[in-house]
Amino acid sequence: MKIVVGLSGGVDSSVTAYLLQQQGHEVVALFMRNWNDASVTLEDECPWIEDSNDALMVAQKLGIPFQVIDMSELYKERIVDYMFAEYEKGRTPNPDVLCNREVKFDVFMKTAMSLGADKVATGHYARVTSTFDENGKEIFHLLAGKDNNKDQSYFLCQLSQDQLSKALFPIGELTKPQVREIAKEIGLVTADKKDSQGLCFIGKVSLPQFLQQQLKPNEGEIVEIFKDSPLFSEEKPEFSSKEEELEYLSRKINYKKSDGKVIGKHQGAQFFTIGQSKGLGIGGHKESCFIISRDMENNILFVGEGSHFPGLHKKALKIDNSELHWVREDMKLQNGESMEVMARFRYRQPLQKATLYQFENAFYIEFDELQSAIAEGQFASWYIDEELIGSGVIS
Repeated sequence: MKIVVGLSGGVDSSVTAYLLQQQGHEVVALFMRNWNDASVTLEDECPWIEDSNDALMVAQKLGIPFQVIDMSELYKERIVDYMFAEYEKGRTPNPDVLCNREVKFDVFMKTAMSLGADKVATGHYARVTSTFDENGKEIFHLLAGKDNNKDQSYFLCQLSQDQLSKALFPIGELTKPQVREIAKEIGLVTADKKDSQGLCFIGKVSLPQFLQQQLKPNEGEIVEIFKDSPLFSEEKPEFSSKEEELEYLSRKINYKKSDGKVIGKHQGAQFFTIGQSKGLGIGGHKESCFIISRDMENNILFVGEGSHFPGLHKKALKIDNSELHWVREDMKLQNGESMEVMARFRYRQPLQKATLYQFENAFYIEFDELQSAIAEGQFASWYIDEELIGSGVIS
């Protein structure tokens, strides 16, 4: 099989290329150049140069063809502009999920196929298997990586059956230490290279600095809401339907300045997210203060003291039907149906017991336990056993 590997200059994609070569495939390495601006990275030179050099050295060591493709314009349009727009609206986007859906497994995949590839492989800690239904149709299953510490299936939660049919994740069966061990054994330059901590394929980017490129600072007030606020003491109303109850449980509380006390200033609500406690510059509290809400119109941050503050927690979240994505289309819920699953709405968040509910007006996830810092714009994903079956953008 001819397989194109997205060689990023890291150890995971390096070992991916090696394993495929060992299996007897014809392997071609492509490096995606997604960003040209070094001014927002935390290093002196643009990290893509170092990464592409490392990727080239790996390709030379393995004796496989190597090419750099410039996708910076597309990346800016589909990922960066989207990110700026979402933060401006007071939402919390996940660029890595978008990068996989819009870049790696769309335009990059199409480029690979145009080069005659049968499949595209990346260094994700995830697995793809397939089965056939009673009509003989092949169904692809996106499974969590074997390394619980590194499982990256969440980042692939927006992929379609068509994308999965052409995707390979060779290191999904391995743990990170095993991957590093293989790289050391065969003398790859990336064996001890640290994992990238930045935005998808850009490098070590300082997010506030990155956002300030386009979003102008705008001084606003920080208002503290207190635990004894009447907003939290109201009795739970009677509900005439499950949908009405879920709408109530997932609702956003609209705080007003008069509900609390002004305790500080900030440089722009768009630079912060729900659940954030760092960078607020608030003192004089026994416990840290956490952002519980943002009023984008009036540029106000609302905070509450302590990680158990009532305004920080919710039992349910809502997803607009238009933002719903089923990896397993054959398991899609119909109106009025529900399903017990395990769910998460952040990478590395332990899976939570939950129930999905589909209604004509919206889709809801109700958790067994209260959840902290659910933010609009995040991706929620849901699993049955090891398989990720769907996802959606929280509204």
